[in-house]
Amino acid sequence: MFSASALKAQSTNFKSFKVDLAFGYAIPSGPGSKGGVVYATEPKYAINNDITVGLRLEAAVTANSVTDNGTSLSGRGKATSSYLLTGDYYMKKLGLRPFAGLGLGVYNLSGFDLANSVVDVPSSNKFGFAPRVGIETGHFRTAIEYNVIGKNRGVNYDYLAFKVGFFLGGGKK
Repeated sequence: MFSASALKAQSTNFKSFKVDLAFGYAIPSGPGSKGGVVYATEPKYAINNDITVGLRLEAAVTANSVTDNGTSLSGRGKATSSYLLTGDYYMKKLGLRPFAGLGLGVYNLSGFDLANSVVDVPSSNKFGFAPRVGIETGHFRTAIEYNVIGKNRGVNYDYLAFKVGFFLGGGKK
């Protein structure tokens, strides 16, 4: 009886499984921060027409205070990878579909200092979360996410990501 009711809980308008592929621009928090790039892959399952759950795998690389005096570079860079359980709520069933969501999980943090040579900063793991909003239409998706991670060794790893992408699977039944 439980399995019969679980099957009925699937989306009636959309295919149940999809994989989002996105890339974009990352803006790190903190003084002297520069931009960076972000890439994400997110397999998802549609519980119903309004809710999806998934696993976000993302990598972001950002720069902080990089300067070039003609003979050497100096500054910092940060690399963050994340593994988040996600959920999205869609406010419309068809057409242009705005959504709001949240991801919770583990961020792997690392970085480097540029002086006359590259010095790696030891990596560590931290728990974090990422609220997000966006729009889907057809097989295209845009989103804005704020990744709340906090500081590690005095460096703030929070970042805002603007992403565009598409998804494979999903779509109308």
